[in-house]
Amino acid sequence: MKCRFESTMSAPKAFYITTPIYYVNDVPHIGHAYTTLACDVLARFKRLDGFDVKFLTGTDEHGQKVEKAAALAGVTPQQFTDRVSKNFFDLRETMNFSTDDFIRTTEPRHAAACQALWKRMEEKGHIYLGSYAGWYAVRDEAFYDEDELTAGPNGKKIAPTGAECEWVEEPSYFFRLSAWAEPLLEFYAAHPDFIAPASRRNEVVSFVKGGLRDLSISRTTFDWGVPVPGDEDHIMYVWLDALTNYITAVGYPDTENEQYKRYWPADLHVIGKDILRFHTVYWPAFLLAAGLPTPKRVFAHGWWTIEGQKMSKSLGNAVAPDHLVTTYGLDASRYFLLREVPFGNDGDFSHASIVHRTNGDLANDLGNLVQRVLSMIAKNCGGVVPTPGAFSDADKALLATAHGMLDRVRAEFDVLAFHKGLEAIWGLCGDANRYVDEQAPWTLRKTDPARMATVLYVLAEAIRHIGILVQPVMPEASIKILDQLALGPEARGFGALGPEGALAAGTALPAPSGVFPRYVEPEAAS
Repeated sequence: MKCRFESTMSAPKAFYITTPIYYVNDVPHIGHAYTTLACDVLARFKRLDGFDVKFLTGTDEHGQKVEKAAALAGVTPQQFTDRVSKNFFDLRETMNFSTDDFIRTTEPRHAAACQALWKRMEEKGHIYLGSYAGWYAVRDEAFYDEDELTAGPNGKKIAPTGAECEWVEEPSYFFRLSAWAEPLLEFYAAHPDFIAPASRRNEVVSFVKGGLRDLSISRTTFDWGVPVPGDEDHIMYVWLDALTNYITAVGYPDTENEQYKRYWPADLHVIGKDILRFHTVYWPAFLLAAGLPTPKRVFAHGWWTIEGQKMSKSLGNAVAPDHLVTTYGLDASRYFLLREVPFGNDGDFSHASIVHRTNGDLANDLGNLVQRVLSMIAKNCGGVVPTPGAFSDADKALLATAHGMLDRVRAEFDVLAFHKGLEAIWGLCGDANRYVDEQAPWTLRKTDPARMATVLYVLAEAIRHIGILVQPVMPEASIKILDQLALGPEARGFGALGPEGALAAGTALPAPSGVFPRYVEPEAAS
């Protein structure tokens, strides 16, 4: 069966989604996995919904912080970044991410894009040479005004992020950011959905209304970065370099190439709230100054704490993605991260919470539903999809909920309310479990076998919808579910949802097997 969107869409609509590129000064932790997971789920969802998706991630490899870390490790910056970038590259396999491109800012294609963007802004009069004297946080790769700083130990100046700042004086090129305050405010007003959630939008608007100062965009005191075109004594400010990755990956500066024309402007940048200002003030200002289209939306999510404590190196409590997957399972980890906390809010990771979700939502609610329904079909219907009779009002109600589920989930996922989309799917799961108990097919087997066949058919249809809809979040578990319904690849897209893609009576089904094992505490298992 062909998916319905194939017959109605000759050219699928493009959708370009990006993670931030991750700074290579550490190993990946749950925060990195969380951001990329959200993008992966939306990318998978859009592909199943008929979109032509480009999904980008990568690593940010320049700057003073990397240069210092490499020196401490006794290697060159390139050797250091090669090693650490691979950890983020390998995260894709660990978490089963479906990325289409992985960009590194040390690639030649990226240097060419950065220098082209610089020249374009310079030619339009938005860059000038001066000298910088002010406070700079190496850890953040960010400049701070005096009134943003607090006093720390030993007379150190501390940024709002907690990073130590140092006084820097050097020649510098500047971007005329001060000229962009009003144009940016007009831009935000004209594009109210550009920044999400609303609390972050309010934060940015307030910051810009306070006035903007020209931004230092080059450094001369170190050389690990992209050289400024025409003045190689300077290297570009790491954030101008880093932000450019989003257009590098679509072929910039060649704005006539097919990728650029198809995918830019990006539909969505997903970032952590700590880098909101760079993506919603600096980045649109750079692009507007260069006469280039801005991304359509930037969504800033919250931070994770671990068992109620902030993640930190000193506490040693960061959760590594490979540990997460090894301990709880891949799909359970993916489900928990997007189900537990509204995306955009801060959240707390705890062992008890993920075990509760794994054993409750997954093993009990969905896993048990699939197992008992398919086992009853195997035992009582000869292992084939049963032939339904006339549908009762209860049957029609459950099927109607299943048929309407895509619209509900799509509406939530489009605004990155993943927890609400999953709540809706689990609402269908709960309805199906109650329907099993109310209809009692094990009793009907003796009293009304034809009615039992109808009930089991309706349940199989509900499971089919759930299995298709959870694919973006739990790709491995959904394969197990859909395989047990004997559905081929062509019957797993969203175009197959609804009555048109209904299971064919008489289709032979494989022997049922468990989908979600319960989590058992190691001491209990021994």
